[in-house]
Amino acid sequence: MEKADERKSLRVLILFIFGVSLCCLACSSRRAEQLTVGMELNYPPFEMVDSQGQPAGISVELAHALGGFLGRQVEIQNIPFDGLIPALKTGKIDLIISSMTETPQRAQSIDFSQPYLHTGLCLLLNKQAAIQSIEDVDKENNTVAVKQGTTGQSYAQNHLRHARVLTLDKEDACVLEVVQGKAQAFIYDQMSVFKHWQLHQDATKAALKPFQQEAWAIGLRKGNDALRSQVDAFLSSYRAQGGFERLGSKYLKEQKEAFQKMGIPFYF
Repeated sequence: MEKADERKSLRVLILFIFGVSLCCLACSSRRAEQLTVGMELNYPPFEMVDSQGQPAGISVELAHALGGFLGRQVEIQNIPFDGLIPALKTGKIDLIISSMTETPQRAQSIDFSQPYLHTGLCLLLNKQAAIQSIEDVDKENNTVAVKQGTTGQSYAQNHLRHARVLTLDKEDACVLEVVQGKAQAFIYDQMSVFKHWQLHQDATKAALKPFQQEAWAIGLRKGNDALRSQVDAFLSSYRAQGGFERLGSKYLKEQKEAFQKMGIPFYF
C-alpha cells in the first residue's frame, strides 16, 4: 500500500513539474513575441498621453510601426528619461524610443540604431536678456536652465565656465525660470524651444539656429546585433515609404512651415 502511495505521489510530482515547465515555456514565448519599448511620456508631440491617458505621439506611432514590421506586440513603458538606460541594461525594456540623442557617452553603455531624426541644441531666452547666441551666454550674471539627463545639461557642464547652471527635473520648470526672468536662457532642442516660444512670446525669444548638431536614434542593449539589424531595416523601409514625412505633416506641420521660412533645415 505504501509503495502504491509513493508511486502515486511521484506521478503527481512529475505532472506538477511538467505543468510548471509548460507554463514557463508559454510565458517565455509570450515575452519573446512582445516588444517592450521605454519612453518618457512627457515630451509632446513625440511622447505624451492622450485624453484617455493612453500613450500617444510620434514615438508611440513609430514603436507600433516597428512592432508591426517585426510581427511583435508592443508594450509601452513610461519611464523617467534618466531611468531609461538603466531599464534597458537590466532587461526591463527591449528598446528606447524617447527622442534620445546618440552621444559617445551613452554609446559606452548601450548600442544605437541608425539615426532617424536630426536636430540641434538652441536657446529659449528671456525677452529682456542681452543674449543673441550661445557665445553671449557664458557670463557671470547669467543663469542657464537645463533639464536633468539631457544633452543640454552635458553641454552646459562641458562648456560653460562663468554662468550659473540651474539643473531641474522637468522641462516646464526650466521654461518657467526663463519666463519669470530667473534664468536668462534654457538650453534645449529646436522643436521644444520653438513650441515654448510660441506659448510665451510676450516673455521669451528664441535663438533657433543650432549651436550643436544632434541625431536621435533608437537605443538597444549592447551586443543585441540581430535586433539592431532588424531595427535598421525597419527605419530604412519606413523612411522609403514616406512614414517620417507623414509623421512630420501630422504632428509638426506648423513647425515645419516656420522652419522652412527661416531657412533652417527641418528634422526628419
